[in-house]
Amino acid sequence: MLQQYWWFVVSLLGSLLVFLLFVQGANSMLFTIGKTEEQRSKLIHATGSKWELTFTTLVTFGGAFFASFPLFYSTSFGGAYWLWMVVLFSFVVQPVSYEFEHKLGNLLGQKTFHTLLAVSGVVGPLLLGGAVATFFTGSNFVVGKDNLLGIEGAGVISSWANGSHGLDALLDVWNLVLGLAVLFLARVLGALYVMNNVEDDDVRTNARRTLLYNVPAFLAFFLSFVVYVLFKDGYAVNPADGAVFMEPMKYLNNLLDMWYVLVLFLVGVVFVLMGVYVGLLRKDSVCGIWPAGIGTVLTVLALLLTVGYNNTAFYPSNADLQSSLTIQNASSSEFTLTAMAYVSILVPFVLAYIVYAWRALGKTK
Repeated sequence: MLQQYWWFVVSLLGSLLVFLLFVQGANSMLFTIGKTEEQRSKLIHATGSKWELTFTTLVTFGGAFFASFPLFYSTSFGGAYWLWMVVLFSFVVQPVSYEFEHKLGNLLGQKTFHTLLAVSGVVGPLLLGGAVATFFTGSNFVVGKDNLLGIEGAGVISSWANGSHGLDALLDVWNLVLGLAVLFLARVLGALYVMNNVEDDDVRTNARRTLLYNVPAFLAFFLSFVVYVLFKDGYAVNPADGAVFMEPMKYLNNLLDMWYVLVLFLVGVVFVLMGVYVGLLRKDSVCGIWPAGIGTVLTVLALLLTVGYNNTAFYPSNADLQSSLTIQNASSSEFTLTAMAYVSILVPFVLAYIVYAWRALGKTK
């Protein structure tokens, strides 16, 4: 029960993170939405007031994974570190650019930091989506818990099976497909957020125009990945002995077995479409970010629950099938999970703080 509870908490944090990527999405269109220096300044002020929420959620997401499923943390963050380092670097570039674009003595020039914001807005969501896709497609690692007892392993439980240390994930076309889906979703959410937060008719018009090509691109990549996942062989776990085996249409079977997750997924998709409808066709309304944001959280939450629940390996290994990680073999001890369960009572207070900070920072358009 504790393992399933903590997978839900981690999944919820991950879904909130994907929603908050609207900051990266808006920044990636800095020169598209902001045609003039004044418009770009308004856009940067709008996203600059929210970047801390995205970064804090990323750190909390990683911290929750570390505490509840440490074997995943050591395997993925320790093995695929080049992939995660690039993701983290793209997030760090943001506050640096916000801070130094107007500094006196800025030798690089304001446009340089604007360009860095736009590039980091593309790289972060793209690679983060590609990393999440490996939950469905698998990664190249080997886990040997016996190494803890031997001298040869030097206490290293898991190791990457090749020298790319995570960059090999970019060679799988389906990882790139989900990465592009997350990128274009972030851009859609970013445009909707800008329309809601910036009181400038020209900026809102420019943001609405970006939806004309970002929405079809998002739908094409997202639906392609969903269809692929639903009909591919999945990584199932035998509850009797923990052995991992390939099961035809595993993730479709998971949704059918867990009807509540399927309902969550469908409701989320409907809410995202409602937000897109408001943004594209309701020119008298600028509130599309709210249904789209709620839908994003519900949809991503459903996908992560699908890959972790119902006897499924949430981090499968393509190098050694039996090294695949599940919420049973990758979790912390019962004592740690129990102690953290009491700490998790604070999560609603953290969410309340996010809402309060959002409202406080957004009082002035």
